[in-house]
Amino acid sequence: MKEYIDSGILEVFVMGIATDEEVKELMYMKAKYPEVNEALKHLEIDMERIAADMALAPPPGTWDRIEDEIDGLIRRETYTQPVKFRTDHGHNGYEKTAPPEQFISIESESNHMRLHKSWRWVFAGVFVLGKIFLGFAIYFYLENRQTQQQLQELKTEIRELKKK
Repeated sequence: MKEYIDSGILEVFVMGIATDEEVKELMYMKAKYPEVNEALKHLEIDMERIAADMALAPPPGTWDRIEDEIDGLIRRETYTQPVKFRTDHGHNGYEKTAPPEQFISIESESNHMRLHKSWRWVFAGVFVLGKIFLGFAIYFYLENRQTQQQLQELKTEIRELKKK
């Protein structure tokens, strides 16, 4: 029994990642051997203590805001209308009518903007294209500067040839 308890099957079960076969085996062993049942109880208590010690308290006032929001929804005079079904047309004899549009205001403490996944690729492409264009701009700027220097040297040579 000690070997079975120390095998790690109890920890896997408590974390919820045991397979169906492991769960069946553990339930059998738990019913047959009281040592397994005791070890499982102690492990569950230890895991609860660890979870309680590692838990983070929500920011102050969070529960009050949640309670106020729920109370506001309860007191709201206009309730959202349920989706109505007609038996005239549509799939399986029912046609779904659109519910009235309502918006719920949401306060956010985050300054980050959330984007749909497809837009992330668009922004990534624009970013890469911007870097490519920046590279071309620097290249052509340096080429232009070199050409200006060569032109200045040619003008100087022409002046010297005219003087002779």
